[in-house]
Formats: sequence, C-alpha cells, structure tokens
Amino acid sequence: MKLKKYQIYLNTLFLNKFIKVSFIFFCTVVIVNFFEEIRFTEKYNTEIYYTIYLSLINAPSLMFELFPFIFLICVKFFYIDLIDKDEMAILNSNGISNLKIIGHLTILSGLLGIFLLLFFYFFSSNLKSKYLDLKNRFSNTNQYLAVVNDDGLWIKEKIDNSLYIIHAKEFDKDMLKSITISETDRYFNNKSTITAEKANISSKNWQLKNVSILNDNGSKNNFKSYIYNSSFNGEIISNLFSNLNSLNIYELHKLSTSYRNIGYSNVDVKIHLNKIYSMPFFYILMTILGFVIINKLKKIKSKFFVIIFGIFISVIVYYLSYFSNILGNKGALPIYLSVWVPIFILFLTCNIGLVKVNDN
Repeated sequence: MKLKKYQIYLNTLFLNKFIKVSFIFFCTVVIVNFFEEIRFTEKYNTEIYYTIYLSLINAPSLMFELFPFIFLICVKFFYIDLIDKDEMAILNSNGISNLKIIGHLTILSGLLGIFLLLFFYFFSSNLKSKYLDLKNRFSNTNQYLAVVNDDGLWIKEKIDNSLYIIHAKEFDKDMLKSITISETDRYFNNKSTITAEKANISSKNWQLKNVSILNDNGSKNNFKSYIYNSSFNGEIISNLFSNLNSLNIYELHKLSTSYRNIGYSNVDVKIHLNKIYSMPFFYILMTILGFVIINKLKKIKSKFFVIIFGIFISVIVYYLSYFSNILGNKGALPIYLSVWVPIFILFLTCNIGLVKVNDN
C-alpha cells in the first residue's frame, strides 16, 4: 500500500526524533559507563583505550533496557515539534484526526520494535558476551568457568597448582547431586577423583555425602561425609552463568531447557525471555502514553516541565515492571503475569487516555 505524503512526513519526523534521542541516550550511557570502567581498568592497570572500548561495547545492552523510555521521550519531542509549527492544526483541518496520527505512529513503533527485537538484541547480546569475556581476561577470572548443558553442571576452578573439574548431574540452589570432582596438576595429569551422592554448597566449604575418593596410586577411600574447600558457593555459581543479557534468544531457550533437565530453576530465563518478547508492545504503549501526556499538557508553555513529567512517568512504569518481575522471581506471581501485568495496566491507562484525545 502506497503511503500518503503526510504519512511519509510523519515517518521522517518520528524517525529523526528517534535517532536523535537514541544518540543522546547512547552518549550518556557511554559516558556514565566510562567512569564505571575506569575503576576496573585502573585496578588491573590496563590502557585507557580499553576503558573506552569496554564502555562502547557494553552500551548497546544497556540501551536495549532504555528503549521504552526513548520511545516515550521521542514522541514528546515529535508532538512538541508539530504543535510549535502549527502542523498539528494543519493536519487536523485537513481531516487527519489525532487518533489517525497516533494510529500511524503505533504501527511505526511496532515495526521498529520488531526490528529491535530481531536484530538489535542479537547485536547487543553478542557485544555483551564479548564485553564479559574481555573483563574476565583482564581480571583472570577465566580460571573459573561454569557451564550448564544437557549433561548437567560443569565447573572449572584453579586452587594453588591444581585444576579441578566438577560435574554435577543436578543443581538446585545450594544442592548438587551425583557429583564427580576430578583433580589434575597443571599438566593435566590426574591426581584424584572424588564422587559423591550429593553436596550442600551453601558455603564455600562443601559438605559432601556418601563419598568415594580414588587416588592416583589406585587406592580408594570411602566416607559418609567429606568437606571439599571450594572457591564457590551456590550463589557464586549461579552468578557465573546468570548474565542473561549476553545470550541471544536461541541461546536463552537452550539454557532454559538445560536448566530444566538438571532440575535447576529456569524462572529467571523465562522471565527474561518474556521481557524481550513484550518489548514491541511496550514500545507501542509508551508511544501512545507519550501522546496522551502531551495532549493533556499541551496548554502548558514550559517544554521542560512536559519532558520532566514524562521522565517521572517513565520512572513509575519502570518500577512497576521491576517489582512485578521480582514477585515473579520469588514465585509470588506466575511468570507470565509478572511480565505481562504491567503491560496490561499500561494498556488500560493508554486506552482511558485515548478516549478523549480525538475531542481535543
């Protein structure tokens, strides 16, 4: 379907505002992140260009979280521009109603949202993964590694001159089950192998039960309980592979399946996936909300007040979503409700606001 001239103009104006606001947010994120990274690079005595590089490759991941608010602020500048140039009045006088304008922008926001979901998130998650790899390399935390796959949980840790490869078929918070701990020297010669029925890992002194230890000389010892001193506890292990922003959608689905197979809670992954899938709807609703706010406040001359009010609304929406996700993580709300209830509340708010828009 061929676009009309006014639709092309609205598209151009909106995209222009979107790019400008996004660029301002991106620069702000890079600058703020730069000062965060300075502490890291000073600690490990790295060159200043690494600080800049780390700030740049981490910014897209942070930007993805900010896009709903970018849409809200973008649409405010869009309508302020139309009103200041009397273009809104011209459009209305030519039979193009407020609802028709917001309907067109809703479609445009939805298409932008799908693009950001399919392409930008893939791009940002890959950069986030690279960012974490670089930081691990500088801080030497690559001597520790935790991986979850269909075979269970795998952990590598280095203690003194020994390397330990730990495998558990099941992992549930502070408990490992069906454990094998293989100790090798730095040349990967086997020194001992510990097998245990289960282990409490709430502290770094793991409490193993029903233990068998096979030494390199072939001797075998059995214990009802045994203390293994690790660099990890359950919380640290979870954090080693819990940066979900570094995984693309395919990897997140794969991780969710692996978690389920080893008995580990995949609630965090499911909530994260639902948040990603809800983003295009979030963008659409924030676009509508921005229009409703401008329509209600268009008699106020101060643009600064209008923008600040929009930021205030953004903060409210953010914390509503944040606390809802926390309730989902704690099991107080079903996973889907914890993500989609804030979207539904925002949907109702926008619809109430739109009722009188076309009368103004």
